[in-house]
Amino acid sequence: MVGFFVAAIVVTLVQLLRLHDRRLLALLAAFVLLALAHSRQPGDPWGRRFHLAAGTAGLGLLVLLSPRPARR
Repeated sequence: MVGFFVAAIVVTLVQLLRLHDRRLLALLAAFVLLALAHSRQPGDPWGRRFHLAAGTAGLGLLVLLSPRPARR
């Protein structure tokens, strides 16, 4: 499972360097935190904390990608 997240980190990092889109930083953070969470032993409290932080990064990504209403 960790291998999947490492591959996702590499692909996201390549896209970040190629596109220079700062919104990809939130996605990169989510993948890094999920890789850390899944690398921990079951029952380790840090695994839960990393999962919570990854969810927070995902919510941040949602905010970044949500369309903004037009200003008048």
